[in-house]
Amino acid sequence: MHTQSQPHAQLHARPRARRWAPRLTALLTASAACLATWTGAALAHGSVIDPASRVYGCWQRWGNDFQNPAMAQQDPMCWQAWQAEPNAMWNWNGLYRNGLGGNFQAGIPNGQLCSGGHAESGRYNAMDAVGAWKTTTIRNSFTVKLQDQASHGADYFLVYVTKPGFDPTRQALTWNDLQLLTRTGRYAPSQSYSINASTSGRSGRAVVFTIWQASHMDQAYFICSDVVFS
Repeated sequence: MHTQSQPHAQLHARPRARRWAPRLTALLTASAACLATWTGAALAHGSVIDPASRVYGCWQRWGNDFQNPAMAQQDPMCWQAWQAEPNAMWNWNGLYRNGLGGNFQAGIPNGQLCSGGHAESGRYNAMDAVGAWKTTTIRNSFTVKLQDQASHGADYFLVYVTKPGFDPTRQALTWNDLQLLTRTGRYAPSQSYSINASTSGRSGRAVVFTIWQASHMDQAYFICSDVVFS
């Protein structure tokens, strides 16, 4: 009797293992996400959170639901970014380049401004994708709010906006598309900074491009925020 019952038990064990497989996969995926989040926090730097940078906005909207297929229709630019490199979103605060010495146009080619010239071995390349990124509505006078989790401080900030007529849904961003709104002085180390900027007579879609030259070393951040002027 014992020799016959053993194969019978094995036949029932296999479907049970198959039923557990999706749960195990989901558990491993969640664990990987938590690890990636912890890694991002350990390497904390910063980004513009208002108007939200492309990478921060994608993390903010979908970080807790990044496997939801509805993102493809509801937020297609973030969808392509999550598919290209999820670690870019978990590390939304790490889009920077070292050692440029302020010579940004030489170090960042046209069409690669939003990825910092393919920073971090191309981790953020999807930020350069042309399309209808989600926008933040702002006025002609607005404030750029930057979160600095590591309290690096700033030698200065440069805040640009794209010139009238530039269409980020159809054109890759180049240096010639930008006009400088403000260059600040130094900021003491803190976890948040506010930079006032203003333009005039603007309406419709644009890109606010912020460069943050950190103070702790020669480290520069390149941040694209999609906006609509009200």
